[in-house]
Amino acid sequence: MSHFLPITLDEVKRLGWTEVDVVLVSGDAYIDHPSFGTAVIGRTLEAAGYRVAIIPQPNWRDDLRDFRKFGRPRLFFGVTSGAMDSMVNHYTAARRLRHDDAYTPGGQAGFRPDRATYVYSRILKQIYPDVPVVMAGIEASMRRLAHYDYWDDKLFPSILIDSPADLLNYGMGEKTTLKIAKIIENGNLWAGNGELSDAIKQLPQVAYRTGSIGGINRKRDERSSWDCIELHSFEECKKSKRLEAENYHVIDRESNKMEAAVLVQKHGDQYVVINPPEPPMTTEEIDASFDLPYMRLPHPKYKKRGAIPAFEMIRWSVNTHRGCFGGCSFCTISAHQGKQIASRSEESILREVETITQDAEFHGVLSDLGGPSANMWRMKGRNTELCRRCSRYSCSMPTICKNLDSDHRPMTELLRKVSAHPKVKHLYVGSGIRCDLFNEQNGGWNYFRDVVLRHTSGRLKVAPEHTSDKVLGLMRKPQFSLFVETKRRFDEICRQSGLRYQLIPYFISSHPGCRLSDMADLAVKMKRMGYRLEQIQDFTPTPMTLSTEMYYTGINPETMEPVYVARHPNEKQEQRQMFFFYKPDVQPAIKKSLRNAHLDKYIGELGIKK
Repeated sequence: MSHFLPITLDEVKRLGWTEVDVVLVSGDAYIDHPSFGTAVIGRTLEAAGYRVAIIPQPNWRDDLRDFRKFGRPRLFFGVTSGAMDSMVNHYTAARRLRHDDAYTPGGQAGFRPDRATYVYSRILKQIYPDVPVVMAGIEASMRRLAHYDYWDDKLFPSILIDSPADLLNYGMGEKTTLKIAKIIENGNLWAGNGELSDAIKQLPQVAYRTGSIGGINRKRDERSSWDCIELHSFEECKKSKRLEAENYHVIDRESNKMEAAVLVQKHGDQYVVINPPEPPMTTEEIDASFDLPYMRLPHPKYKKRGAIPAFEMIRWSVNTHRGCFGGCSFCTISAHQGKQIASRSEESILREVETITQDAEFHGVLSDLGGPSANMWRMKGRNTELCRRCSRYSCSMPTICKNLDSDHRPMTELLRKVSAHPKVKHLYVGSGIRCDLFNEQNGGWNYFRDVVLRHTSGRLKVAPEHTSDKVLGLMRKPQFSLFVETKRRFDEICRQSGLRYQLIPYFISSHPGCRLSDMADLAVKMKRMGYRLEQIQDFTPTPMTLSTEMYYTGINPETMEPVYVARHPNEKQEQRQMFFFYKPDVQPAIKKSLRNAHLDKYIGELGIKK
């Protein structure tokens, strides 16, 4: 009989359990769906025979009864802030407190603490000092080494130094979590003297603290061993932003490799060790994860509190793959999910579509068929050995790799098969589309035509991000001419088909390297193209991205050359207001900014009265 994983003691008793093996603590509400990490890890452990309970959004302000309700787990506590870094979840780019939370019933804010992973780990260690705590999820993953924290405006040490947790499982953690559980179950977590056992230290995709790094080189397989790179220490990086930039260049390079090195960083008298990731999941492995018996709903406990926005957004969508090889400077996907694409089989995807259509509340509309990028399903290197030796940050930038199989025809066929389901009235593609992957040989532009004609609701969103090729280069995004060509083809498709659809561009202001003149030029180009912008964002530095390192250091880690950064709130506001060049109430402020910057020529070009 299908059931939710228990989140109350009554549910545990109804299952007939006298103890729980693993307790997962999350900053999100519990949604039993393959799009939410806590459910994925919980179901993975359950499938392996473990008894799993979840403490979603525990109250950290009262007598801490939420943390005690299941008692001491037999194996370990797993801790995550949820699907987002808690600071990104809580604060805007202007460091203002958000008034909603998409991962909470009713969208209510205030149900998780700032720096949730640290807070939960600290509380659990206070109550159960001898129970292992394993942290995971995006917050822990992206803070696994020294990193710049935008909200405190300073360099932070690895979260392993701040947090009392025993171990960090980074990235997509199903495979590693099972290995950790087995090692703890066998009593092999500790070696003595406060050191983790070799069994743990030899696991891929974990990070840990240690007092010594002697003998750190270990076997990758029977033929080779992991390389080991020691980064500049946290203390050195606090003193020198140049050394921090040098560190990031190494971290970025290694995260792009199929066979990465062990990374080590000294923090005082401790070392933080980051083992290389697991190999990308095979199709069979990722199918098994998506085929687990999810209820595909939020826990019924939340019914009276209102809908959970994040669930409503993805409820009728289907995820086709994980990973992204786009390499955008401001994105954490490749550092968390990996650069290599792990694709589900067509059969698994169609099974999920069938499951969705059986839902009594499904009314025939699938909101998305895609992933981190819509059009990377089944893409991979033709010669895997070449990929093993590659450290390119992107398979599509600055040009499409000759070794990449970028064939769009399987995706076009998949769209048609899903659309042919008798209960599917409309299938939309809501994930971002990488237009830099299109050419005439790989069927990309035919895929684009199909998406425009059959899989949009009349407004197709794309993300050129900027109009300045200099800024786009720092963003690791294609030149603006690609958007111009995309819009030309879009307009031609619509004209030939008698459609009045819109292509909606997405832009970012205040990205490192972007000056007011670049934003003024963006505004002029948008005015000439007839746009009044809607999809916009001020750049928010988030841990462990190239853009954030440029923001903090003022250096491009790839070239070690200086980069202009708009840091002051007034500078950021001046850049952001350029998006609204068409609003009469904003135009006086734009005119003042342009005059102060000696950029008067743009005033007339924007149609602002002098």
